[in-house]
Amino acid sequence: MGLGLMRLAILGAICGVIGGGYYLARRGFGREWRYRVVEELHKRGVEADIGRLTLDPFRGLVARNVRIFDYKNRENTLAVISEVSLDINYAALIHRQPFLNALDVRDAQIRLPLRTAEGKADKAQLTNFRAHVYFPPEQIYVSQAQGIFCGIRISATGQLIKRENYQPSPPISPDEWQRRLSIAQRVVYELEKFRFPAALPSLQLKFSGDVAEIEKARVEATLSGERLQRGSYEMRDLSAAAEWNDQHLTIAHCEWSDRKGNFAGRADWNREIDSANFQVRSSLDLKAFLDAVELGEPLVGMEFHSPPLVEISGSLRFGPDGFRPDIIGHAAFRQFSYKTVPFSDLTADFSWDGQRTFVRDLRVHHQTGQLRADLLDALNDFRINIESTISPGALRGLVPRELNEFLRDWEWQRSPTIRLAIRGKDRNPGSWQGDGNIVLGRSRFRGTWMNSANTRIHFADGAFTCQDLHVARDEGIGTGSFTYDFKKQEVRVSNIRSSLNPAEVIFWIDPKVSKTVAPYKFRRPPNVIANGVYQFRGGKNTRLEVNVEGANGMDYVFLEKTLPFDHVSARLLFTYDRLQITEVRGGLLAGTLRGNADISLARNDPRYRASLAANGINFPLLTDLFYNYKTAQGVLSGTYDFTGLGTDWRTMRGRGKVEVSNGNVFAIPVFGPLSGILNRIVPGSGYSIAHEATANFKIENGIIHTDDFDAAGALFNMLGHGDIYFLDDKLDFSVRLNMKGPGVVLTPMYKLFEYAGTGSLKKPDWHPKVF
Repeated sequence: MGLGLMRLAILGAICGVIGGGYYLARRGFGREWRYRVVEELHKRGVEADIGRLTLDPFRGLVARNVRIFDYKNRENTLAVISEVSLDINYAALIHRQPFLNALDVRDAQIRLPLRTAEGKADKAQLTNFRAHVYFPPEQIYVSQAQGIFCGIRISATGQLIKRENYQPSPPISPDEWQRRLSIAQRVVYELEKFRFPAALPSLQLKFSGDVAEIEKARVEATLSGERLQRGSYEMRDLSAAAEWNDQHLTIAHCEWSDRKGNFAGRADWNREIDSANFQVRSSLDLKAFLDAVELGEPLVGMEFHSPPLVEISGSLRFGPDGFRPDIIGHAAFRQFSYKTVPFSDLTADFSWDGQRTFVRDLRVHHQTGQLRADLLDALNDFRINIESTISPGALRGLVPRELNEFLRDWEWQRSPTIRLAIRGKDRNPGSWQGDGNIVLGRSRFRGTWMNSANTRIHFADGAFTCQDLHVARDEGIGTGSFTYDFKKQEVRVSNIRSSLNPAEVIFWIDPKVSKTVAPYKFRRPPNVIANGVYQFRGGKNTRLEVNVEGANGMDYVFLEKTLPFDHVSARLLFTYDRLQITEVRGGLLAGTLRGNADISLARNDPRYRASLAANGINFPLLTDLFYNYKTAQGVLSGTYDFTGLGTDWRTMRGRGKVEVSNGNVFAIPVFGPLSGILNRIVPGSGYSIAHEATANFKIENGIIHTDDFDAAGALFNMLGHGDIYFLDDKLDFSVRLNMKGPGVVLTPMYKLFEYAGTGSLKKPDWHPKVF
C-alpha cells in the first residue's frame, strides 16, 4: 500500500508539473513576476513593459507583447516586440540577485509607434527580427541583430556600457520628441516608395557607447544595394558609408549609378552647432531622378539629350533663425531642350545663401548664336545682365504670351545683337526696368524689310522703350523713339522722323491702317514726323499725329483718274476709329489744291467726308486728263464738299462750285458741238470763245446735276441745267443761248435757241428743244 501511495504521489506531481507548465505557458506568470523581470531589464538599461510572461518547455521564459520605452521618458514608446526569450539564472533569481543573462529574439515582429499625417497608426514594422542580447556586468552586448525594415535587410552588432550608478541625461521635450517622430515618419514614408527588383539592400550597423550618454555613442553604417527602383527611376550599385561619433555625423561616401551616369557625394553634420557641410558630383539622369523624389518642378519643360554634369558644395546651418545655406556650384549641360527649344550646351557657376541666388557667367549656345548672362535674385531685388546673339524668334516659346506674339511678326536674316541690364523686384517681367541696346542687320517686321536698325532700350512698368532709334532702308532712314507697352496694349511714338516709304513702313505700326495709306503713292518717300499713341487689340485711346511733307509729289486716284500732285503736305490724326486729314496743300496741274478729310477706320464702316478747294488749275491739262481733249484753254477754280463709302464712287454725294476763266468752254467735248450750231445761226459767233463759265453743282448716285450753268462769250451767254452721268457716260442737259451784239435782233426767237443734249459725254447729240 505504501508503494501505491508513492506511485500516486509521483503521478500527481507529474500531473501538477504538466498542468502548471500548461497554465504558465497559456496564462503566464502573475504581475509580480513580470514586475521583477521589468525591474531587472531596468537595471540593465532597458526600459520595458511586458504584456505577458509565459513558460515555453523548449525556450524557457518568454516575454510577450514587450513594449520598449525611451530610457529618459517612459511616455515615449520606441517599439513593440511580439516576443522575447529570457535567459534566466534561476539560482540568482531565487536569491534575489541579478538573474538576467541574455535576451533571445527569433522571428519577431517589431512595430514602431508612428502615425500618418491623418493621425492613423502607421504599419511600419521590423519583420523577421532575430537578435541575441547579452548582459555582462555593466554592459549590453548585441550579437547579430537582424531584420527587414521597409524592404531593407538590416543587421547590427555592438555594445553599450551600463554602469550601476548611471544617471540618464535630461529627458527631451514633448515637442522635440514629436519632431523626431515626424522625421522618422518621413523616412518611412519615403522608403516605402522604393521597390527592389533584385536582392534586398543591406544596411550594416556597428555601435558602441554609454547608455547614460547615448547621444555620444559611436555608430558605423554601411549601406549597399544592387537595384533600387522608385517610380520609373532605377538606382544601381548603391554604396554608402557613414559614421556617428561624438554627436558628429560623417558620410564618407554615397555613390550610385543609373542608365545615364553616376552620383558621388560626401557630407558631415555637427549636432552641437547644428551645421552641415557637403560636396556632390552628378552626371545622373537628373530630370528622372528629381521627378522620382518629387523635386522636379525646377526642371519642368526641360529635356536632356545627354546627362548633365552638376557639381555642388557648401554648408547648411540650422539655427533658431531658420535654415541658412551657403552653396556654390557649377553646371554643364550638353544637348538639351527647354519648352521644345533645342540648345547645344549650357555652362554656369551659381551660388545660393537662402535669400540670394547668384548665377555667374551663364553661357547658352543655340544654332543661331550664343547667350551670356549674369543673374541675381534676392528679396525685392532682381537683376540680370544679358548679351545675346541668339535669334529672338528661336526663343518665342520661352517668353510671355504678349512678347511671343510680338516676336512672331519678326524675321531676321542674321541674329541681332542684344545687350540688356534689367532690374526689378522679382522674376515677374511686369516689375522689370533697365537699359540696353539692340543692333539689327537685315530684318523684316510684319512683312516689311529694313536694311539695318539700332536703338537704345529702356524697360519700365511692363513696357520697353526704344530710344535714339535709327532704321535704314534703301530709300531713306527713320529716327526717333517709341514705347511698346504690354500692359496698356499700346505704342507711344515720340519725334519719329522718317524719309521711308509710308505705304510699307505703316505695316510696322498696324497692318490694318495700310489700306488707308496705300492710295497716296509718293514718287519719292516724303518727310514724315510722327508723335502720339497708337493702341491695338481694341484700345480706344489712339491719338497719333503724323505730319507729311512730300516735296517730290505724289499720285492719287480720284474718279478713276490719277491726279499728279507736284508737291504735297498734310497733317494726319489717327484716333480709335477715325483718320482726320487736315491742312492738305498740294500743287496740282499748275494750280493749287487745299482740303481736309475725315475717314472712318471702324470695321464695316467705310464712310468718309472731305472738302476740297482748287485754285488756278490748268484747264487744258484737266480736260486732257478726264476727257482726253487737248485744245482747251484757261484756268479752273472751285470748291467741293462731299461724303462717300470707300471706293464706291456711286455712293459719293456732295455739293460744289466751279469757275473757268480765260478758257474755251466749247473745247469741252460735252459742249463742243454747240460751236457749230452758233456759227450757222450767226456767222462768226461759233468762233467766239466762251471764255468764262460758272456753275453750282451737286453729285449723287454718279450724277453731276446743275441748275445754273452760265458760260459767257463775246456774242452770247449760254445758260444751262441738267445732269451729267459721269460714271455711265450719258448726258441729259439743256442750254439756252442769249445772243449779244448783232445777234440781239434775234431776241424774239430765243425759244428757238434752246437745245437739249443727250447721248454719250464724248459724242453728245445736241438738237433744238422745240423740235
